[in-house]
Amino acid sequence: MAESPFEISEFMTIHPPSTHGNPRIWSVGLVLMVLLVIAAFAAVQAKSYGDIEQQRIEKVFPQTDSVSAAEGTFKVRTLSAAGKVIGYVFQSLDVVDIPAYSGKPINTQVILDTAGMIQDAYVLEHHEPILLIGIPEEKLHGFSARYKGIKVSQRVVVGHSSDPSAVTVDAIAGATVTAMVVNEVIMRAAHEVAVSLKLIEDRSGVVNKPAIVRQDFFEPATWEQLTGNGAIRRLNLTRGQVDAAFKGTEAEGVDNAGPDQVDDTFIELYTADLNPPTIGRALLGDNQYRLLMQELKPGEQAILVLGHGLFSYKGSGYVRGGIFDRVQLRQFGNVISFRDMDHQRLSDVFAKGMPEFNEMSIFIVRKPAGFDPGSPWSLELLVRRQTGPVSGTFSSFELPYQLPEPYLERPAPSAEEQAAIEEASRPMWLTIWYQKHFQIAVLASALLLLTAILFLQDKLTRRPRFLHWLRRGYLLFTVVFLGWYALGQLSVVNVLTFVHALFEHFRWELFLTDPLIFMLWVFTAASILLWGRGVFCGWLCPFGALQELINEAARKLKIPQYELPFAVHERLWAIKYIILLLLFGISLESMSTAELFAEVEPFKTAITLKFDRQWWFVLYAVALLVINLFTRKVYCRYICPLGAALAIPTKLRLFDWLKRRKECGSPCQLCAKECEIQAIHPDGRINANECHYCLDCQMTYHNEDKCPPLINKRKKRGKPAPVAVQLIPVVEVPAAE
Repeated sequence: MAESPFEISEFMTIHPPSTHGNPRIWSVGLVLMVLLVIAAFAAVQAKSYGDIEQQRIEKVFPQTDSVSAAEGTFKVRTLSAAGKVIGYVFQSLDVVDIPAYSGKPINTQVILDTAGMIQDAYVLEHHEPILLIGIPEEKLHGFSARYKGIKVSQRVVVGHSSDPSAVTVDAIAGATVTAMVVNEVIMRAAHEVAVSLKLIEDRSGVVNKPAIVRQDFFEPATWEQLTGNGAIRRLNLTRGQVDAAFKGTEAEGVDNAGPDQVDDTFIELYTADLNPPTIGRALLGDNQYRLLMQELKPGEQAILVLGHGLFSYKGSGYVRGGIFDRVQLRQFGNVISFRDMDHQRLSDVFAKGMPEFNEMSIFIVRKPAGFDPGSPWSLELLVRRQTGPVSGTFSSFELPYQLPEPYLERPAPSAEEQAAIEEASRPMWLTIWYQKHFQIAVLASALLLLTAILFLQDKLTRRPRFLHWLRRGYLLFTVVFLGWYALGQLSVVNVLTFVHALFEHFRWELFLTDPLIFMLWVFTAASILLWGRGVFCGWLCPFGALQELINEAARKLKIPQYELPFAVHERLWAIKYIILLLLFGISLESMSTAELFAEVEPFKTAITLKFDRQWWFVLYAVALLVINLFTRKVYCRYICPLGAALAIPTKLRLFDWLKRRKECGSPCQLCAKECEIQAIHPDGRINANECHYCLDCQMTYHNEDKCPPLINKRKKRGKPAPVAVQLIPVVEVPAAE
């Protein structure tokens, strides 16, 4: 921060555990990480989007005949007609960088008029999966069009708000998170630009209710005590400091001090708020203070200004024009000027130890100024130097002031105001979590239930009928509530986004903007370490649950089922890994393109959009479900890149919860034949990379009437013991005589 060209007195307040897995897997992972680093993704920045930018300008301001080049920090272009400024246009990406759920920011062109009113907001670029080929673009543009006519200083909330002063807009059906990001992008960018252009004042420091000066607080005080606690503030300027302030202007060199005069006092200025009894009575005396307070109307404030030196803070301009042109107040960016009727000359002061002054004044701040005695303000001294017969140059010097806290009472906000304050101060992701509290509570309960099922699996698998119905109910919940209602379908796009975020300014709020997806990912990550990928694929994937329920219904209807030979089936597993690698490679070049190719997942069609899409997407999803009638979960077994992505870290799982016997695979093949996704090898091994954790094999494992090894053991236990050998005694028969 640059130092001030003048000095301020001391009385002023300046403002994984190490794992030895398959070397091939780790080698592939290392190569992929190196590729990511080499890719070194270019920083996202605003760019040209062809004719659409100009078309939007002409639509909003058809009279525009001139568009300036981009200027300033925010690259704002000025729109003019007949030499008069009529508006401003900019891209949000030049102002704010707020990631949407895709991990990429949404870039919007915003057009403002000269009054700080939004005249147009048009999304130029986004990477949101739900909107890429799902929800029509018209809905997104229809949403952004609602911002026309909204003042940039207003608060806009997507959905319901407890703040009665807020403007509310409806979300995009099926894309609430994206709508909230667009809202924040438009309003934050527009506000920043409007403040920078001085179309509105930056009132970020305004408290909800102005503080009240305590009239019941009084302590006798001297001049030294008041200057010591900040009740009186001081600004001291030398002639050399003032000369330095005019360097680089037309007034440079005008009335400059000589070498022996640079340290002479130009002006020593003091200011104070006289309304607090401790300050006012100490400086004015009891009688004069009482008369002053009687003259003030409610909401008015008396400001003391004292000065001595070569420069007069009053000057003589106010005599001719009635306005003081050398001093003014500034608070929240608002300038408060004084007229002769707001001024009282002060002649008598009573503070002990007070120095002599050339000028002493009381300036009255009137109620319409909206002055808050509890918030910081500054007294501005304007020094003018003549550069021509009627022209001159001004330089401004500020004396900051903050009334000490003991003299103030700050009214507590009402419950409604406090709720509005808390709502306005929440980060966007937290607001979303509040809005989705019902879905969060239901999902949390469902995840707790699933955790209990997994930990108690040995007991539950001994009751197969109960567990079958419990699982069917859970799958139905996954499809209807988690998928179609809450849109909680994970996607390989989430995986790609996460990997890219690790190398591109990782921010937690990126993933917290969708609470259900975040909760599912956290649970899935934990379940992979404990049980493997099968927990998600077998219990929490809405499309997988839909396939399983349809196939089970098909089996009940006696629709014939077909399975591939295990040797062929095993080789087809590789397809999903190839698809995953291709998508990852494409994402290194273009995440948008990767998101398009990720349509190999039918999740968006069947779950997120409930088959409300173009016919070719619906045909693809329906075809997979029809095939599923004859062979369970063909898509999950051979095509799903998300399943492949989850299978890779499954190598790190810490426990093997699924029990096997030495007879499994040799000679017993019952579980391998019954496994409906063929995740059990002929030798009896369960492939955790392919297992969907349906627990069917465990129900067989504990079933004494079904598991062949258990049946054999039971037979052995039930076989009667062999009868002891009965020896026939040999009796010697004497020979007949």
